[in-house]
Amino acid sequence: MSRRKLTHEELNLWRRITDQTERLRPEDKPVDPPLEMPKPQIVPSPQVPLTSLKRPSRRSVTTISFDLSDHLEHQLATAPVRMDHKAFKKMKRGKLRPEARMDLHGMTLDRAHPALMRFILTSSASGKRLVLVITGKGRDRDDGGPIPTPRGILRHQVPQWLTTPPLNTHVIQFTPAHLSHGGDGAYYVYLRRQR
Repeated sequence: MSRRKLTHEELNLWRRITDQTERLRPEDKPVDPPLEMPKPQIVPSPQVPLTSLKRPSRRSVTTISFDLSDHLEHQLATAPVRMDHKAFKKMKRGKLRPEARMDLHGMTLDRAHPALMRFILTSSASGKRLVLVITGKGRDRDDGGPIPTPRGILRHQVPQWLTTPPLNTHVIQFTPAHLSHGGDGAYYVYLRRQR
């Protein structure tokens, strides 16, 4: 895009303004604006023959989904066991009975986080060891966009909350609940003994 030339009226106006103003550096000579700006050089792009452009067939088009985070199930399965192994196996099989339960169904993140903190802290203070946190499995909200949306926002957020302060000082272990207690839509949370 080239700039247009200044008209004589515009040049006269410019000169009148510069004559009336005080120069910051009087030793420099005044410079008139150029009458014509140099045109930018256009570099031609390489030509691609139309025969090399083929439309892909419907069978060759594949959809690729990118999940930028590890799957939650994989993270929980590979987490180290920090409690008694016998008790952990009983808990995973649903043989240990939770002493308290908290249902987060239908809550938003800003309501669920303080409710979970209050529940865990009061359960720990009252000496409970195993509690059940029900998050629900969640609805599938992935709309196929470039950023994947995980299924069940609370289901993915509760493990993060349990591993951050102040809850991480009270929680020894958490794992998905047995099918009899809610399956993937709930978590067993094993708490520390208060001394």
